Amino acid sequence: MLPASLANYQEPEAALSPRERVIVQLITEGHSNRKISEILGLSVKTIEGHRSSAMGKLKVKSTAALVRYAVRNRLVEP
Repeated sequence: MLPASLANYQEPEAALSPRERVIVQLITEGHSNRKISEILGLSVKTIEGHRSSAMGKLKVKSTAALVRYAVRNRLVEP
C-alpha cells in the first residue's frame, strides 16, 4: 500500500488542462502571447493566465524552462 502522500500523486503535466496543453504547444513553437490569442480567438490576458497557470503547475519560472520541460517530458509534438 502506498503512503497517503503518494496515493494521490499526479504527474505535474497530468494536471494541465487541455487549453493549457495547447498553449504550451504553441509556446514551444515560438508563438508570442499576442499570436496565440489570435490563433485561439482569446484575449491576450486569457493566454497570459493560462500560461502562468501551466508554469505554476509545472513549477517552472521562465519560458525557456517551460519549453525545456515540455520537450524533455514529451508534452509537445516535434
